[in-house]
Amino acid sequence: MTRPTEPQETLDLKDRIFAGMLAWLIPGAGHFYQGRHAKATIFCVCILGLFVFGMVIGDGRVVYAQWQPAKYRRWPFLCQVGCGGPSLPALVTSYRNADSFFNSEMYVVPDWRNPGQDLPSDLDKLHNSLNRRFEMGTVYTMIAGLLNILVIYDAVAGPAYGLQRRKPRDEEDKSPKKQDAEDKPKDE
Repeated sequence: MTRPTEPQETLDLKDRIFAGMLAWLIPGAGHFYQGRHAKATIFCVCILGLFVFGMVIGDGRVVYAQWQPAKYRRWPFLCQVGCGGPSLPALVTSYRNADSFFNSEMYVVPDWRNPGQDLPSDLDKLHNSLNRRFEMGTVYTMIAGLLNILVIYDAVAGPAYGLQRRKPRDEEDKSPKKQDAEDKPKDE
């Protein structure tokens, strides 16, 4: 006998574009808006944790936006901005040419100009004081931004697989011919 097929569960993704914008602004917020709270919590904790960890090991100086001069463009910021809200202060400080972000050096563009003959620039001092932590912090924040792009895609496109349950293996193995043969009474 065959069982009646169960109706496939559907997931209401609500407004997908708005969910995508929320997911960009705060990782996991788009999923929370759609009612997928477990995914939202996992994404928020993991991505923001990775971003914050990168900022901590880089002393808060690894995320900044700099486009001029061309030699000192900050290309990693294109990945970091994928994290959304946590990277926006870098855009604000860059746009305002600010020397501080709420009286801290976080998100501030280090001075790349050489102040004197043999004096190191702020960027050189930063690399010397942080050593490899500057690059590691940059990589962690870049990865967080790139992972959040995948989260945004999931919020907009929905789950990769449907929510329909799989059939048990014993039902999958029976072909229709075998079932017909089993259902017919045997004449003895």
